[in-house]
Amino acid sequence: MTREDILDAAAQVFRQKGFHGASMSAIADAVHLQKASLYHHVTSKQEILLALLDRALVMLIDYIREIASQPLPADERLRLMIRGYLKALTDNSDLTSVLLFEHRSLDKKSHARHVPQRDKFENLWRDVLDEGVRTKVFNCKDTGMAVRALMGVMNWTLTWYHPEGGKSIDEIADGYADMLFHGLLK
Repeated sequence: MTREDILDAAAQVFRQKGFHGASMSAIADAVHLQKASLYHHVTSKQEILLALLDRALVMLIDYIREIASQPLPADERLRLMIRGYLKALTDNSDLTSVLLFEHRSLDKKSHARHVPQRDKFENLWRDVLDEGVRTKVFNCKDTGMAVRALMGVMNWTLTWYHPEGGKSIDEIADGYADMLFHGLLK
């Protein structure tokens, strides 16, 4: 039994029960350990939560940074980033659900440690939007607000998307990109 196995199981338990509804016993049961044995690997649910949030953000930052650094126009990169982000969310739904819906359960000290990583991730998006504004590809007065709006739309997808549904994740991503780039007006 490794720490990674415990984190994988904890992500699933947190997604199913929520952070506050999950117990260390449930996590121990999920990895077939006695509760006391679990404490040889981790000290608390709070430690597990922070480790999961760190894991999710590192994965997403690495993935999105690779797309954002491609030598393409800002609109093409942003479309690829939207596609990549939605794919990463849905391919890692236990982990990313914890990131999106359980971060509010961090204690103050852990929250303070988490926020710079979250900001680093958001800045990858803001940098591409800012470049698009500088190169006159985008007309956006507040790129910070645009990033938060886009994140909200994409993050909420995790609550309703089903792979067997009517649209693929790429079709949904392209729909979001088209709506962002062209708006709703005729």
